[in-house]
Amino acid sequence: MPPSSFLAEVKDAVTPRATLLVVGVIALQLLFIASYVGALHDPKPKDVPFGLVAPQAAAAQAVTRIERLPGSPLDPRALPDEAAARNQLTQRDIDAALIIDPRGSTDTLLVASGGGRVLSTTLTALVTTLEKSERRTIRTIDVIPSAPHDPNGLSSFYLVIGWCVGGYLGAAALAISAGAKPSNPTRAAIRLAVMALVAIAGGLGGALITGPILDALPGSTAALWGLGTLIIFAVGAATLALQGVFGTIGIGLVILLVVILGNPSAGGALPPPLLPPFWKAIGPALPPGAGTWSTRSIAYFDNNAMTTPLLVLAAWAVAGTAITLAAAALRRRASTT
Repeated sequence: MPPSSFLAEVKDAVTPRATLLVVGVIALQLLFIASYVGALHDPKPKDVPFGLVAPQAAAAQAVTRIERLPGSPLDPRALPDEAAARNQLTQRDIDAALIIDPRGSTDTLLVASGGGRVLSTTLTALVTTLEKSERRTIRTIDVIPSAPHDPNGLSSFYLVIGWCVGGYLGAAALAISAGAKPSNPTRAAIRLAVMALVAIAGGLGGALITGPILDALPGSTAALWGLGTLIIFAVGAATLALQGVFGTIGIGLVILLVVILGNPSAGGALPPPLLPPFWKAIGPALPPGAGTWSTRSIAYFDNNAMTTPLLVLAAWAVAGTAITLAAAALRRRASTT
């Protein structure tokens, strides 16, 4: 067979569209590696909200000493007493607190491993070193410990990942079965309604598995169900929106936003204070980050500090719904003119 025939077969088999898709896959692969390794390869605490309880003079000195630490690992603030420190830990205003005892040589460190055991372990090691340099010792009290079946505090993160996967795969399945771009607003609305049903079922299933069935997470099953429904629908609506605007490429864009950027910045494997600046900045604005924070708040922190992440998830849901319907309306209008 002449070489030209083989080249013709190659050109026929590997179309320009297929070439672009393969290049896109390679780009997503490399971005995945860069994002995950970049976010997680060298965890260092940076400006961790940190409480200090001590007599006024000692507190001022301790705050100044901590503020001058190389690399600014802690963001110290003086608190009036231990009760205030415990309250701020519960409210998620601080991640740890040091209670200095001027009458002795042993101080008390309050941590909350429910917010991420890696962070509490890192802070314990850091403060132990600081205290040792002052010829002092610490005893550590885990005020909000992670559950016995969630020793590393990762169940909330994995639950949110599962919910996000349900969102974009559910929307992708609708696209595969009936085309990426719905032909009219009615069909777009039907897809959104189906996505809502998927979200309700997936949210309930995830809450039951991690709660009553496996006993991995404490907290209200009903609250987790509601949160899971919102997360799945937010990701699903965003996927439908991107598919409606960009077609099949929209699925790749969702993977970029949710998987490649969202998962490593979510604060699951490494809580936000241990992430590099870029990932720490984007995490709260993406569904995995908002979802992980909210899940931990439900499980360990009495539903505190959830307003902002819930608004973020609601914004994704509302924007995804609006863009999906608008794209279908514009497509319908274009087809009738």
